[in-house]
Amino acid sequence: MADHRAPLGEHRYALTSTWTGNTGAGTSGYRDYRRDVTLEVQGKPEILASSDKPFRGDPARWNPEDLLLASLSECHLLSYLHACVTAGVVVVSYRDDASGVMRENGAGGGAFVEVVLRPQVVVADASMIEAAERAHAQANEWCFIANSVNFPVRHQATVTAQA
Repeated sequence: MADHRAPLGEHRYALTSTWTGNTGAGTSGYRDYRRDVTLEVQGKPEILASSDKPFRGDPARWNPEDLLLASLSECHLLSYLHACVTAGVVVVSYRDDASGVMRENGAGGGAFVEVVLRPQVVVADASMIEAAERAHAQANEWCFIANSVNFPVRHQATVTAQA
């Protein structure tokens, strides 16, 4: 019997992406279809997605650029929380106002050129602020998603103590 388990340390992910934007004429013309997509992972809520509004998408739905930015922000957050635990820092609040810049190349494509994460962290005690600030560098080293992109992911973090 074959062993189909992934090698130690290797993780596999799967999803189904279904185009739901056929208005009856398929892709007979650039303006003849919607960019609507449903993203599904077994056992999780569906994500209703589309392209970004400038690319004829539905602005009420998540687009790939939103999802990439969300992945970077969430990955840093989760890596940061782990880094804080190992450093003895108690985080009581975390909010990130992230932004990214994507440039079109004039040939129909483009790429992200930068993402800036702006975590606003509140720790339990002022004595933890310095270690909490250092933990961002560790989190950046651990973040699987940041390590997978070919553009800079910068951090402009603020850390304060709980009142």
